[in-house]
Amino acid sequence: MGTGVELINGWILPVLAGPVVGSFLGVLIRRLPAGRDVVLTRSACEVCGHVLTPSELVPVLSYLRQRGRCAACGARIDPAHLWIELAALAVPIIAAWAVPGGPFLWLSCMLGWWLLALGWIDAVSFRLPDVLTLPLILAGLAEAAWAEPDSLLNRAVAAIVAFAVLWLIGYVYRRIRHREGLGLGDAKLLAAGGAWGGISMLPFAMLAAPVLTLLYAGTLWLRGIPVTATTKLPFGPFLAAAIWVGWLFQP
Repeated sequence: MGTGVELINGWILPVLAGPVVGSFLGVLIRRLPAGRDVVLTRSACEVCGHVLTPSELVPVLSYLRQRGRCAACGARIDPAHLWIELAALAVPIIAAWAVPGGPFLWLSCMLGWWLLALGWIDAVSFRLPDVLTLPLILAGLAEAAWAEPDSLLNRAVAAIVAFAVLWLIGYVYRRIRHREGLGLGDAKLLAAGGAWGGISMLPFAMLAAPVLTLLYAGTLWLRGIPVTATTKLPFGPFLAAAIWVGWLFQP
């Protein structure tokens, strides 16, 4: 058996933390776009107002034990809570497979959870809040200053270039099509990708994200959902996924 330090630096604690982080992300994703308090307000049933007890807040297990129903009134609990917790659990599992243990594993999990929140919020509200994107840029630069000081300039330039490129694409699109195509939130999210991965990661993110978006549009079309040139599609989830994969697997 490994020592306590090996367990902390290994995959066990990040995996155990995944659903707990996912429970918080579920609250963040639902409340932040609506302008509701994220930290101080206790979780409650959205139908009857029943304040959840500690036993009803156990990630994943509470939902399964209650069969997706409120313990007080029997109302259906939005299954998004369960899916977010499972997605947050998948983050450390994937990260533990892709990167070595220790601080870098925890850092990769933190980035993955942060991007998960941003991508999910954009998927449900077509917004990428500044309160999440801007600190993510600063966190990437801080990580560079801490772990790889020689890369700080590269990452700062990458953040600026990334923002400028997507801003320019969005500007040209608005001038030609007279409607919004890419928002500033997308540009800020790609800037965060540059701050974390540097110049070398930008081509991958800028190629993978549109490809994933097109695959998503194709999936909608196969399901019989009309997809036209004016159909509004979230770009943030696919950009977030591309950034995280680029971070995990870059040299």
